[in-house]
Amino acid sequence: MALCNPTVLESLSFNLLSFLFLTLLLASSYSYALNSISTSPVDQADALLKWKATPNNQTQSVLHSWMLLGSNATNSSLRSDSWCGWIGIACNQRGSITEINLPSMGLQGMVENFPFPSFSTLTSLNVTNNSFLGTVPSNIANLSVINYLDLSTNQFSGLVPSEICLLTSLKILHLDQNNFSGSIPYRMGRLKDLTILTMYSNNLSGFIPESLGNLSYLHELSLYQNNLIGSIPTSIGKLRELYILYLYRNQLSGPIPQELGNLTQLRSLSLENNNLIGSIPQEIGNLKSLTDLYLPKNNFNGSIPASLGNLRNLTTLSLYQNQLSGRIPLEIGNLTSLTDLDLPLNNLTGCIPTTLGNLKKLTNLNLLKNQLSGSIPEEIGNLTNLANLQLGDNHFSGSLPQGLCMSGSLENFTAFNNHIIGLIPKGFKNCTGLFRVRLDNNQIGANLSEDFGVYENLNYIDLSNNQMHGELSSTWGQCQNLQALKMAGNNITGKIPRELGLFSQLHTLDLSSNYLVGEIPKEFGELTSLLNLSLSGNQLSGSLPLEVGRLYSLTNLDLSTNGLSGQIPKEIGNCSNLLYLDLSNNNLNGSIPPQIGNLVYLQILLDLSQNKLSGEILSQFKNLGNLEKLNLSHNQLSGSIFSAFDGMSSLTSIDISYNEFVGPLPNNKAFQNATIEALRNNTALCGNASGMQPCKSPWSKGENGKSDHKILIAVLVPLLGVLFLLFAFVIANAVHRRVRIIETKQRTTAHATDLFSIWNYDGRIVYQEIIEATEDFDAKYCTGTGGYGSVYMARLSTDHVVAVKKPHQPLQDECENANIQTFRNFEYFERGSLAKILNNSELASK
Repeated sequence: MALCNPTVLESLSFNLLSFLFLTLLLASSYSYALNSISTSPVDQADALLKWKATPNNQTQSVLHSWMLLGSNATNSSLRSDSWCGWIGIACNQRGSITEINLPSMGLQGMVENFPFPSFSTLTSLNVTNNSFLGTVPSNIANLSVINYLDLSTNQFSGLVPSEICLLTSLKILHLDQNNFSGSIPYRMGRLKDLTILTMYSNNLSGFIPESLGNLSYLHELSLYQNNLIGSIPTSIGKLRELYILYLYRNQLSGPIPQELGNLTQLRSLSLENNNLIGSIPQEIGNLKSLTDLYLPKNNFNGSIPASLGNLRNLTTLSLYQNQLSGRIPLEIGNLTSLTDLDLPLNNLTGCIPTTLGNLKKLTNLNLLKNQLSGSIPEEIGNLTNLANLQLGDNHFSGSLPQGLCMSGSLENFTAFNNHIIGLIPKGFKNCTGLFRVRLDNNQIGANLSEDFGVYENLNYIDLSNNQMHGELSSTWGQCQNLQALKMAGNNITGKIPRELGLFSQLHTLDLSSNYLVGEIPKEFGELTSLLNLSLSGNQLSGSLPLEVGRLYSLTNLDLSTNGLSGQIPKEIGNCSNLLYLDLSNNNLNGSIPPQIGNLVYLQILLDLSQNKLSGEILSQFKNLGNLEKLNLSHNQLSGSIFSAFDGMSSLTSIDISYNEFVGPLPNNKAFQNATIEALRNNTALCGNASGMQPCKSPWSKGENGKSDHKILIAVLVPLLGVLFLLFAFVIANAVHRRVRIIETKQRTTAHATDLFSIWNYDGRIVYQEIIEATEDFDAKYCTGTGGYGSVYMARLSTDHVVAVKKPHQPLQDECENANIQTFRNFEYFERGSLAKILNNSELASK
């Protein structure tokens, strides 16, 4: 009946499986032992020489001592212990090789052909920091008595061979800094003598095996920088001898097991940069041997446990970038060995406990970006070893501790984005070790020429948006290592000292929104490392110095809202790396230099508004294909702009209002989408934009949507030329005809008295005149008809009136033989026959 009991059956099955497994293990070990019995020391040496000579190894030059005594030497001619003198080789008394230690030898090649079966006597194998490749072969299991195995810092790949789990004599196993993948072998828990296990910086995945909890002698477990998932096994809490537990930079999830509170020998615990959740267990306060606690970059919530105040040996407490809330425990002040307290990027509230003033060894206090409030305790100013104090992005009020930096130890100090008032601590003037300072966005007051000293190590200082006053003294030019100087939004007066041009490493200079006067120093041309220059919102005058063209690295230039005058220098085109250029609200005049087109990387803004710029826009902007925002408003720019912005494909915002532009808007999305406010108050713009007058036919567009004004000009110019020539011809012809008429009248008057004189008489001319004057003898000019013909009255071009008789029968030569009599001042014809008068020579002569 007992055999039918399920519990008994399960027990028997388990025992049977265990027996079979042990049998197989013993058989395997016996097999390896048999193989090793046949491997003599000479065979071991020969195996190493053969491995050295394999083609895929590049070890010959390094292992030059690995060689036979002579070129014709045989096994019998070898000294029994000659290989024991080879580099990296150690032997026992019988000459068998027991250690192969080749760290950092520059060895390269594959390890898969290494003669592991020949080295059953090997107790130590160390090939760390070389360049071995490939997978570790399964016959590594032949190293049956090995206790030290270091394969770290190579380029091994593939799975960690499960056969390593058969090396039960191992005490130290280093597999870190390779390219191993796959999961950690579950049977790793069989290596019960193991004291150090490092597998960090690989590509391992899967879960941390629960079986690792069996490694009761383990001192160090380092599995960081892998891709391990799942929760931290509770079995880790059984490793009572553990000194170091590093699981950081994985993808572990879930809460911290309370069982970790059992690791009372633990010195260093790092779980940072995982996906751990929940609150920090109170049991962590039991780890009284702990010196370093790193839990940052997780999702821990809740408050900081007060039990952490029990960790009197703690030197580093790092909890940054979590979701911790509540107050900083007063008990933190008990950690008198603490040197680093990192609590930034949480949701901590309340005041800084005054007990932190007890941490006399503290060198780093970082409370950045929380919700802390109240005044900063004066006790913080008594921390004479403090080198790094980060208080920025909180809600602190009141003044800074006046004892701050009295010891001169402070190097990094930030308290930006708070509500701090009062004066800068007096110790700042002698705090010559300052490297980085950020006090921006407060209401701190100081005299820049009196309250600050010379800081030879200063790299970055931001005092923007405070109550700083006074002038910038020339002593600031002695901060030779300065890379960023920001003092915007203060009450700084006076001129910009030319000594600022000595900052050979300066990247950022921001003195905007102050009361600076005078000219921009030409010495600024020496700031060849400058990336950002902002002097806007001051009262600077004079012209923009030509030396600005030497700032080849400049990406942002803002000189807006000053009193700068003169023309924009063409040298500005040399600043080819500019992304942002603002010269608005000045008195700049002249045309926009074509060299602006060299700023091909200009992207964020080009603002030339509120100046006195004039002239037309030709091709200055066509190369600015990356520019997104352009403002030319409130100037005196003129001309057509239709093709002026071709190529500006990235333009999204435009303002050209209050200028003298004419013609159609460019076929550009920024213009077509522009509001009337951005286009208003120009001379004669037209287009399809909202609120604009449509263009009329003279501005008709071609088939490509572009204006045909070029074609129109090409047609109009020749046409106008032809019209001008035609007009000149007509005028010249009229003048010529008038001259001819006058000349004709003069000739007629001169010869009037003898028109019909026999000597000067020209019958053809007179005949033609008569024909024209009588309209070819029209009846209305007929004054009488006789027996031989009709008489006509004709007024000639000379105003002479003549009577002409036309016979009924034509004369033989009518044009030449007509008898014509001229009567001057003739009022009427005498009654009677004209023929009688004409035939009477006396009367005819009269």
